[in-house]
Amino acid sequence: MNLNSPQRTRRSGPPGGRGRRFSTVAGLLAVPLLAVGFLQAPSAAADGDYPFRDPDLPLDERIDDLIDRLTLDEKLSLLHQSQEPIERLDIPYFKAGTEALHGVAWSNDLYDGWDQVLATDATVFPQAVGLASTWNTDLIENVGSVVGDELRAYNSIDPVLWGLQVWAPVVDLLRDPRWGRNEEGYSEDPLLTGAMATAYGSGLSGDDPEYLKVAPVLKHYYGYNNEANRSLTSSNLPPRVKREYAQAAFKPAISADAVTGVMASYNLVNGRPTHVDVDIDEVVRSWTDRDLYNVSDAWGPRALVELQGYFDEHDEAYAAMLKAGLDGFTVDGSDTGPTIEFLESALDKGYLTVEDVDYSVRNVLSVRFRLGHFDPDGGPYADIGEEVLGQPAHQELNRQTAEEALVLLNNSAGTLPLDAAATDEVAVIGPLHDTLFSDWYGGTMPYEVTPLEGITELLGDDAAVDGVEGLDRVRFKDVETGAYLTATGTGASDAVIAADEPTAASEWDFNEWMADYATLRNADNGKYLTGDGGAYNTSSDEPGGWYVQQQFRVEAQDDGTYLIQYVGYETNEDWWWIPEHYITVAADGSVGTGAKADAARFDREVVDSGIDAAVAASSEADAAIVVVGSQPFVYGREIHDRETLALGTSQQELVEAVTAANPNTVVVLETSYPTTMDVEPETLLWTTHAGSETGNAVAGAVFGDTNPAGRLTQTWYDGTDDLPSILDYDIISSGMTYMYYDGTPLYPFGHGLSYTTFEYSNLKTNGKAVGGNGKIKVSVDVTNTGDLPGDEVVQLYTSQQTSRDVVADRQLRDFERISLEPGETTTVQFEMRAGDLARWDVTRETWVVERASYDFMVGASSDDIRQQATLRVNGETIPSRDLSVTTRAVNFDDYSGIELVDESKERGTSIEGDDGNWAKFADAALPGGSATFTAEVAKASSGTGSIEIRLDSPTGPLAGTVEVESTGDVYEYVTASASLSDIDGTRDVYLVFDGEVRLATFSIE
Repeated sequence: MNLNSPQRTRRSGPPGGRGRRFSTVAGLLAVPLLAVGFLQAPSAAADGDYPFRDPDLPLDERIDDLIDRLTLDEKLSLLHQSQEPIERLDIPYFKAGTEALHGVAWSNDLYDGWDQVLATDATVFPQAVGLASTWNTDLIENVGSVVGDELRAYNSIDPVLWGLQVWAPVVDLLRDPRWGRNEEGYSEDPLLTGAMATAYGSGLSGDDPEYLKVAPVLKHYYGYNNEANRSLTSSNLPPRVKREYAQAAFKPAISADAVTGVMASYNLVNGRPTHVDVDIDEVVRSWTDRDLYNVSDAWGPRALVELQGYFDEHDEAYAAMLKAGLDGFTVDGSDTGPTIEFLESALDKGYLTVEDVDYSVRNVLSVRFRLGHFDPDGGPYADIGEEVLGQPAHQELNRQTAEEALVLLNNSAGTLPLDAAATDEVAVIGPLHDTLFSDWYGGTMPYEVTPLEGITELLGDDAAVDGVEGLDRVRFKDVETGAYLTATGTGASDAVIAADEPTAASEWDFNEWMADYATLRNADNGKYLTGDGGAYNTSSDEPGGWYVQQQFRVEAQDDGTYLIQYVGYETNEDWWWIPEHYITVAADGSVGTGAKADAARFDREVVDSGIDAAVAASSEADAAIVVVGSQPFVYGREIHDRETLALGTSQQELVEAVTAANPNTVVVLETSYPTTMDVEPETLLWTTHAGSETGNAVAGAVFGDTNPAGRLTQTWYDGTDDLPSILDYDIISSGMTYMYYDGTPLYPFGHGLSYTTFEYSNLKTNGKAVGGNGKIKVSVDVTNTGDLPGDEVVQLYTSQQTSRDVVADRQLRDFERISLEPGETTTVQFEMRAGDLARWDVTRETWVVERASYDFMVGASSDDIRQQATLRVNGETIPSRDLSVTTRAVNFDDYSGIELVDESKERGTSIEGDDGNWAKFADAALPGGSATFTAEVAKASSGTGSIEIRLDSPTGPLAGTVEVESTGDVYEYVTASASLSDIDGTRDVYLVFDGEVRLATFSIE
């Protein structure tokens, strides 16, 4: 580590001034604000003066002592992300939040305009979806432990910059692969997600029963899986989806005390911003006896007023956040002033009490105490220093993780593994053949082993390894002026022009990464075409930054010409009036931006054909390895979702051409999310962007030094045509994830092949029946029947044969990754409680294990079941609905067009319908003859609305209609009633809406 020569490069940031600065950490020690009061350890005198510094006292006593010594303003300051030192008590500075999703990544330098400082010597592990693809919780716990050690090292260097509260792991479920942040999550399955989060969080937290190595915080609570308008969209989560799916991913790590809190998400759930969802306090905190330190997302507190308009004033919004269970306000950089001001105003107006404040302060201090922050010696992890950085053991663990994350998707031609001894000449081809990428929440790799380097190293000097990027080098000639699009320099002020004569600066290396989103790299200076506000230049080393400005679409026209559209992020507010951002060329050769009608038409002249070069290199080689995939900042990332999962056309054409030229072709796909191709390769190895050791991992798998055994953690759909809207969060009704999808996927959840074969046999259960909370044991023998050693991921699924409700086709219940030598057999044993089969009963608002037969299925994927047994579970039979008691409308069984909305700003969920929208309440035991329908309703719009009560179907017999007059406000509820006739027996009741009516509760009696 170079502690003397910090390199700082500023990049523009998002609203609020957040940018990214690349630097080594040492130069930060010179920041003037890092005064003695920020960094000094507790004085010797203080050690004996204050009971809160005595580690021998119970934690609660220490917290009580400190809270009693704090002034109100000091307490309020502790609720901000940047907690100023309290010098009179020798309390040092504390900064909440360091990014460590797959290694120590970056931290906000709050005292320098919210710039982001990247860790430079920290290990960059595979992206989170790659970590989960190992299906190896022990390994991921070790990864978390290394990340915790390395963050402690950075904290020892600069405790002001590198805070010990970690905003990781991310447990947002990968419900829809079009999500721009897919690489940050683990899986579409809550059990697998919870297991990985628990493992990673446990490693970060350390193994001391009381103290914390670092304090992990789960992101992002909850129902968050879209970027488009993410702060304004509401995720409809019916009760079963909310409890069985969305919350189920968060509960395991919190229940295991592997993490110390949650971060609220930007979106709304059922009409209410998650930042004021009382479930954070009432549900999440119920999962553990530990104090949780929950935080907002960046700028989330301000969004409640300034973006979402949910509250009129900040003091009311801040009070609502605190009372909902958030203890940390991530806003305003290092300036605690606004947070203190808003909270003081909330106290003055009676929105908050001092007791409310003390409750949250206690949560903050509890975690700080467990970090050793008030111990004289700093606690058991205080001695971890920068000596842990760059450890060979960390590199070895990184390589193992990258190897175990590799997934062999297809090997139908039997091409893999290649024989290194028989390979004298190999061509390594593709845009990712000799480069590695990090991502927004990744650090700077301290070293890089690319696929080309890894393969070259493995084959040694006896083999000829030819590397070819395979990109077309092109010129763009403006048809009207005859001038060429030409770079003039590498600075931001060196504008691209249209030059009369072509030069090397007029040549561009063209690559379509995903879909038709492309980058254009200048052949002369090696920099990327970059655009913002109509001024284009070549100042970027790579696509990146918060506003990714290096993205273009080259559109073929019917007349053979091309238009070039800028599709990067917009940072110029004056662009609002331009409907489309196309490159224009003026008569004087200046290049700008305009609407499509004004776009320049270009001839595309190919200077060098990438495919020709690739075919030439591969046709005579013993084998060709084509490395294609995504660029993490292009076509989808935070703020941008994807519309398609297709690999870019230019890369697909490269794969097809090389495969045709050399039948011994291996395709390596490096992407952050499921990807489709028009022609699926017969030999396909997938990895996420896997960090420094990517090249070694790829080389080892291709040439058989390792046997790939990663498994997919989400369904790879065969395109997006049959997928619902990305905003449809009800996986049950929309049929999403492996649990409910009834189509044929490209690759199923849990899929992954091996170079050897495994046989499953002798499945046993502990009997034929079990009680509703009895113990269930399942065992199966697994034998390696092939010629090579290998790992198998043994997966246990269940399927409930009968149910009152729609249930999953199958659901993962447990898994184990095992290693077997050829001919070796092992018995894999699973244990669970029948209570683990519980699901949410909407009729009684409780968890229930139904009386039913359950299939216990063991196999190699969700679609490759090898052994099966049936077990009778003597649980409950859900009785018919009793609608004579007050029924919450959100507890419907089915619905059409219904929106889930907030009953009030504080709590509760209502349903809203209009224009024939309906909600079904199945299997209701109705009184004979006549009855009264009574409902709590609201209607903000003028006029009269109605709810029809129908039987058996939305158009079935009409039992009655309740008229709903305008109440003038969505939160103003009144009681409305109607007489019902001819209702008897056990029937399905349908409530059919008209006129934008909200319904909170109802009864029929």
